[in-house]
Amino acid sequence: MGRRRRNDGLMDAMAALPWPAGIAAGILGFLVLRLGLPAWLGDAGPFAGALSPMSGVLACLWLAACLLGALISAIRSRNRRRLLDTRTDLESLSATGWRNFERLVGEAFRRQSHAVEENHHGGPDGGIDLVLVKNGRRILVQCKQWRSEQVGVAIVREMYGLLVHHHADAVKIVSTGAYTEAAAAFAAGKPIELITGEQLLAMIRAVQPAAPTSASATDARQPASASPTHVTTCPRCGAAMVERRNRQTGAFFMGCSRFPTCRGTA
Repeated sequence: MGRRRRNDGLMDAMAALPWPAGIAAGILGFLVLRLGLPAWLGDAGPFAGALSPMSGVLACLWLAACLLGALISAIRSRNRRRLLDTRTDLESLSATGWRNFERLVGEAFRRQSHAVEENHHGGPDGGIDLVLVKNGRRILVQCKQWRSEQVGVAIVREMYGLLVHHHADAVKIVSTGAYTEAAAAFAAGKPIELITGEQLLAMIRAVQPAAPTSASATDARQPASASPTHVTTCPRCGAAMVERRNRQTGAFFMGCSRFPTCRGTA
């Protein structure tokens, strides 16, 4: 049982790494255990030399655990990419299960060059779901897949307490919906970012691969008075931009996703 737990722990550790790292660790460990260890034991006396044949077994177990972990990592990576690339609107975000929603958010941040550590021991209402690292900054993330209920100030207070406890640099709370006024007021002036469903959708669209379309088909679909040039960030506050429609004229324009807090347009 002890050996099995150690193998499972190694496999889980490799599964948490990018799959090429798992393969590299498996090959390197195999060579060290299979070739380096017998050479070292051979110079350590007859008793140590008797243990040398076990190095081959250990090397094979190490390689198998690393390769299985790398396979799991590759499958998870493919599933995360497919999950993110198939999200098209807020309804598709809300239809995602809470565990897949956390993976979806993690993949979106990965495509923004963050190193992402997933918390596999939490629940649907756990504290820290993701830990992001970028440019030396450590950011705690909580994901709330609440379809209708607004995220209240209690959640924001809890995450602020975790930020202080873990000495993190910032907190991000990601929801498919919105936040109460009290939650927004508490987060103001603190290293806490409240990401709404619209902001998350804009972030996902910004990192999704562009669909291949011919120039002629694009010209045929878009009239001369098409929607304005796509702008990914607000020129005033830097938040994501979303397409909006003027209620009076019916014309489309790009507006800040933080409206009405920010009224930036492009």
